[in-house]
Amino acid sequence: MNHVTVGEYWNANAEAWTKLARAGHDVLRDQLNTPAFLALLPPVDGLAGLDLGCGEGHNTRLVARRGARLTGIDIAEVFIRHAQAEEARAPLGITYRQASAVELPFAAETFDFAIACMSLMDIPETEQVLAEAFRVLRPGGFLQFSILHPCFNPPHRRSLRDDDRRTYAIEVGDYFIEARGRIDEWTFGTAPAALRERLPKFKVPRFHRPVSQWLNLLLAAGFILERFEEPCPGPAAVEAHPLLQDAAVAAYFLHVRVRRPGRAGGTP
Repeated sequence: MNHVTVGEYWNANAEAWTKLARAGHDVLRDQLNTPAFLALLPPVDGLAGLDLGCGEGHNTRLVARRGARLTGIDIAEVFIRHAQAEEARAPLGITYRQASAVELPFAAETFDFAIACMSLMDIPETEQVLAEAFRVLRPGGFLQFSILHPCFNPPHRRSLRDDDRRTYAIEVGDYFIEARGRIDEWTFGTAPAALRERLPKFKVPRFHRPVSQWLNLLLAAGFILERFEEPCPGPAAVEAHPLLQDAAVAAYFLHVRVRRPGRAGGTP
C-alpha cells in the first residue's frame, strides 16, 4: 500500500470525519492532543508555515490565529474542500492545496516551520515525507508533529479495567511487528448512537513503527532532535471527560519537535 491508496481511504473517511469532529466528538483531539501540541509550539507570529496532512483544517486555523501565514496540504480532496469552505466563511489567510506530503509542490527552503498533527503515522513512505519536509524548510526551521505513541499503541492494544470500568493498565503487544497497511475500523465513541448508525465507520490504514525507527529516520533525514512530550490529562480533565482516563494511565500520543540545522531567520 502506498500514499495514493491511503489517500483514497482518507477521502472516503473525510465526510463523516469532518461532520463528527466539527460537532465536538473528537474528544481526545480537542481536550488533550491539540492543547498539548499548541503548548509545545514555539512562537510562530509572522512566520510562513506548512501543515502536512491538514485534514479539514481544524489545527491549521488554530496555528494561523497565532499569527503564522499557513499553507495546508492534504491528499484527500474532500478534506481540502471542507477546509477551503471554512476559510471562505471565516478568512484567516490560509491557503489550502490538495497534495501529497510524499511529493510536496513547493520549492526548497520555502517555509520557516512545518506541523503535522496525527498525519505522518498514516503515510507508509515515512522516509520520503521527512526528506520532503527537510527540503522545504529554511535553515533553522522546525518540524513539529504528533503521532499515536508507538509504545502504547502498537498493533495490539487493550485497556484493562477494574470493576468500576476504570483503566488500571494497558496491555500491548506486537510492538516489533510493523503494521503495513492493516485496516482499523472505528468511529468516535462519544457520538450519539443515532449518528454513528447513520455515518460509516472510518477505515484507517495502520503503519506502526517502533520508536527507534522514528528517531533513526529523523536523524537520517538530517534533523536535530529538539523536544519530546507525552501529553497526560490531569484529574480535572478526566473528571470532565472520562474518555481521557486511559491516557492518564499510559501515554496515548507522542509529540516531537526537530529542527533543520542552520541559522533561524523567519521572514516578516
